[in-house]
Amino acid sequence: MLQIGENGDPKAFLIEVSWPETYPQTAPVISMDAFFNNTISSAIKQSILDKLMVEVEANLGTAMTYTLFEYAKDNKELFMEKQPVNTVTSVSNSIAIGTPDVPASKKKDKKEQLSKTQKRKLADKTDNKGELPRGWNWVDVIKQVKEEKLNLFCAFHSSEETVDI
Repeated sequence: MLQIGENGDPKAFLIEVSWPETYPQTAPVISMDAFFNNTISSAIKQSILDKLMVEVEANLGTAMTYTLFEYAKDNKELFMEKQPVNTVTSVSNSIAIGTPDVPASKKKDKKEQLSKTQKRKLADKTDNKGELPRGWNWVDVIKQVKEEKLNLFCAFHSSEETVDI
């Protein structure tokens, strides 16, 4: 299933493609029966399907799914030019009747709630800007380098001891 157009676009539609066992020698089954397409008239749906089937016939024998989707995206405006723009409000707006519509920019994002202990630990680790100090993880790097040197040293000396005759 592929959505042609953005969410909220009144001229967006869904194409559902299913492939038979003998694809690409036989045409895929293309459907526009998805609930998303309920606002599109049946004449427009049939017109889109007819135009897609012409494209299918032109590409029969080759893998064409990507080609079909790109063709649909490129010709979306042409396909939907006779489709009237609906003025019906979306389902999400009709459900939220009791709450006023607030633009997304005015909604406040919830911040993660930290306990006092978590806040204190965070403040101890960071400077007044909330950033970790330069070199805060150098101790771990230096510790790892020392361990690697020690391992190499031990491996080198243990190999010398076995070579002595």
